[in-house]
Amino acid sequence: MTKLLLVDDEVNILNLIKKYAEYEGFDVFFAHDGKEAVQLCEKENFDIIIMDLMMPNMNGYQAISIIKEKLDIPIIVLTAKGQEYDKIKGFDLGIDDYVVKPFSVKELMKRINAILRRSHKIDQKIAVFDGLYIDYSAMIVRIDKKIIDLSPKEYKLLFYLSKNQNIVLSREKLIIEVWGYDYDKDERTLDTHIKLLRKRLGKYSCFIKTVRGVGYRFDSQVKDV
Repeated sequence: MTKLLLVDDEVNILNLIKKYAEYEGFDVFFAHDGKEAVQLCEKENFDIIIMDLMMPNMNGYQAISIIKEKLDIPIIVLTAKGQEYDKIKGFDLGIDDYVVKPFSVKELMKRINAILRRSHKIDQKIAVFDGLYIDYSAMIVRIDKKIIDLSPKEYKLLFYLSKNQNIVLSREKLIIEVWGYDYDKDERTLDTHIKLLRKRLGKYSCFIKTVRGVGYRFDSQVKDV
């Protein structure tokens, strides 16, 4: 499970983000100031950190500087300070993104998942696309927290498509990857399995796009599913 550290002295914000993050399958930890965040990073292996800047005991800038000296952890700054100087200072310290309060939690979650994918933190472990949760190593797929059953071929199709998100995959390529080089049956078998997979995914079937005359694409940029 992907570990997320939330660092903020505003309890309401911590609880709000936690609600959305846990819904998407994250293991969420809290720190109420920079000093506590540094201490937690010495004990736990976090995959990503959301860090406020203005906090008691130790501010976000100081905490980021200490953490980045020792660990390679993606950090998103979440703060009311939106001046250009503050953003530049944060990026100079090695942060990965900057979100200004007030903010959209849904957008924040998309930013978190995008950074995790870019940093390969979840490429071989899990992937989260809104309410669609894919655990590659355990072969578990959840829709809005509910585990769904897929056939072996449906698992392989979904895993290969989602791991190659936003890339158009030809029918031939998908058949080779899922059925093997020696497969000599009608290509319509692939289309039938895609149809069944979409049915299983329900409202999240919109992630699988048909590219006419070529094949299929898993579109991770779909909005408002």
